[in-house]
Amino acid sequence: MDPTTDNAGNTGDQGSARASLEALRAEIAKAVVGQDPAVTGLVVALLCRGHVLLEGVPGVAKTLLVRALAAALELDTKRVQFTPDLMPSDITGSLVYDTRSAEFSFQPGPVFTNLLLADEINRTPPKTQSSLLEAMEERQVTVDGTPRPLPDPFLVAATQNPVEYEGTYPLPEAQLDRFLLKLTIPLPSRQDEIDVLTRHADGFNPRDLKAAGVRPVAGPDDLEAARAAVARTSVSPEITAYVVDICRATRESPSLTLGVSPRGATALLATSRAWAWLTGRDYVTPDDVKALALPTLRHRVQLRPEAEMEGVTADSVINAILAHVPVPR
Repeated sequence: MDPTTDNAGNTGDQGSARASLEALRAEIAKAVVGQDPAVTGLVVALLCRGHVLLEGVPGVAKTLLVRALAAALELDTKRVQFTPDLMPSDITGSLVYDTRSAEFSFQPGPVFTNLLLADEINRTPPKTQSSLLEAMEERQVTVDGTPRPLPDPFLVAATQNPVEYEGTYPLPEAQLDRFLLKLTIPLPSRQDEIDVLTRHADGFNPRDLKAAGVRPVAGPDDLEAARAAVARTSVSPEITAYVVDICRATRESPSLTLGVSPRGATALLATSRAWAWLTGRDYVTPDDVKALALPTLRHRVQLRPEAEMEGVTADSVINAILAHVPVPR
């Protein structure tokens, strides 16, 4: 099958949209070495109107990755550094009294953007973290009883450090479940690290992405065309049942106290469709589901303390489930 042809027979918009989103990888690679899975995850999240949690030790280019994505997209972007003294109104905005008109007017906060970079989200207290719940799920912010819609597209890309716990507040399960994907950013390979140092020796400045040659290669029209194509990607009843069986197996795992909710199953189906379309198909296969299972489900399960003490991880539990759940033929 021609990858630029969808099931409706349209070739132009879909092929152009896929080419533009594929070009994001090359554009981001001008600033970030390696990390192709994370880049792909961010593109999948954009296609699914989802949000992304990036987890990695300090210095692995989590923030740079999101900034490079914003620079490669013709989208408005804002960055918030989460700190213990950050207030909910610092994110959502607040009513301000105007002495000239003797009235209160709403001053929108940084959440009113297309791409919000929530840097070190686990450094702010739960009260402030919860200010993002409505924005992430309902795509709106309610202030003084008045709902105010957020722009479309809207994506929260949050970062957190998995090794430094002093002065941090773990994200509650309700908020974790609102992230479509949790992407782990590993330390680079030896060759990738050599490439990073070579770039810096040649004058690369991570604070000046324009000088690095990062230019917008996709915009809202490309995203809209791509999302429409993803929505036409077919899912057989066998694949739907396969997704359900995987998620139900997490609820029965002896290593977990909390399994994947129906929202998680819906998320896995959505990310699998987006991945299938990105790879040039108009139908979902079991391999698509397996490819997206870890980033889509790892933050939606909770390990038993005794399993955690034995070195069991969420990823290992999900991998074991994928190995045992029958694959449709």
